[in-house]
Amino acid sequence: MPQLAGALLLIGFGAGLLAVAVNGHRTGELPAGSRGLRAYRPNRDDNPAAFRFFLALYFCAGMVLCVWGLLALVGLAPPLRWR
Repeated sequence: MPQLAGALLLIGFGAGLLAVAVNGHRTGELPAGSRGLRAYRPNRDDNPAAFRFFLALYFCAGMVLCVWGLLALVGLAPPLRWR
């Protein structure tokens, strides 16, 4: 049972990151941490290099988590270790 929960958790987090990437691609702005006390949100017009970097980062991380979760679900990858 913990293996199923871990796989579903990985798939859920991956889907969440992919949703952020799709939403950012549609709106042209991505959340990317903070600069001091202000939120840093690079957009397509002001900082296209940072926007593309964070878009690729969100997409790749989401795909890795989804694939790892699917492989763990069928038993081809090690599941998450619960402590």
